[in-house]
Amino acid sequence: MTSTPDLAPADPATLRKPVRALRVTNPRKAPRKTSRHPYRAALSTTRARIGLVLVGAVVLAGLLAPVLAGHGPTDQSGLSLAPVGTPGHPLGTDDLGRDLLSRVLYGIRADLGIIAIAVPVGAALGCLFALAAAAHPVLDTLVQRIFDLILAFPGLILALAVTAILGPGRLPVVLVIALAEIPAFGRLLRGGILVQREREYVTAARVGGSSGPRVLVRHILPNAADPLIVQVAVSLTVAVFIEGAMSFLGVGVRPPEPTLGSVLSQSMPYLAQAPNFAAGPLITVTALVLGLSLIAEALNREVRR
Repeated sequence: MTSTPDLAPADPATLRKPVRALRVTNPRKAPRKTSRHPYRAALSTTRARIGLVLVGAVVLAGLLAPVLAGHGPTDQSGLSLAPVGTPGHPLGTDDLGRDLLSRVLYGIRADLGIIAIAVPVGAALGCLFALAAAAHPVLDTLVQRIFDLILAFPGLILALAVTAILGPGRLPVVLVIALAEIPAFGRLLRGGILVQREREYVTAARVGGSSGPRVLVRHILPNAADPLIVQVAVSLTVAVFIEGAMSFLGVGVRPPEPTLGSVLSQSMPYLAQAPNFAAGPLITVTALVLGLSLIAEALNREVRR
């Protein structure tokens, strides 16, 4: 027969010690992020800083075009295809004697103006389609078919079709970029809503009496919208290529107004004779795309965490 060990008497001081209450979290609230500024750490990395410097330099050059350019973008001089370092023309001149530095700077200004309108419009329309898809299964099916219809047209075919209807100019470029970005933002937000809808905090909020729109706006959207920040950087990169391609093909902004794509297109016949003709727009586009890509990569790593 085994004997039970003697238990030591409890300390009276311990018995008089108050018991701390357990902290119970509210199940109706969505989980909060541990940092107030989750993307500050991502943008403080070396690659992100390089990207910010490149993009900031290009944007600043475009905004200060009237100050930095010594000539108007359409002013002609008597010098045709002047080399780099020509007095009064640091980057030389084009085939019509126009200052290349001025045309590149004003081309940046024109491209940024188009992109700054087109990408937010495409993002807003895509998010509205995603919210409509989340509201009802019938609308979800309809929205998916609209996305499939847009994606069925390659970018070049879509650009040519829109230009054939509206003619060349700024509006067709903005419309093509916005249409191209609608499925990207719409499907990304729709997928995030579907994932967050199955989380426990959403179920708890519904059981607690919150209505469907309140759950969507207060709980689901703040957690489903994080990847959209990365998509903005990616879409800006895509928009640079779309605008440049349309201007290069002559279906974008009408001449003589310069864009980076149109200046590059005009330089093609003179690559062997005057390589500086194409250097300005090529370097600018490369810096802008590289900077946006580095920023998007840094933000994507933060979202995946």
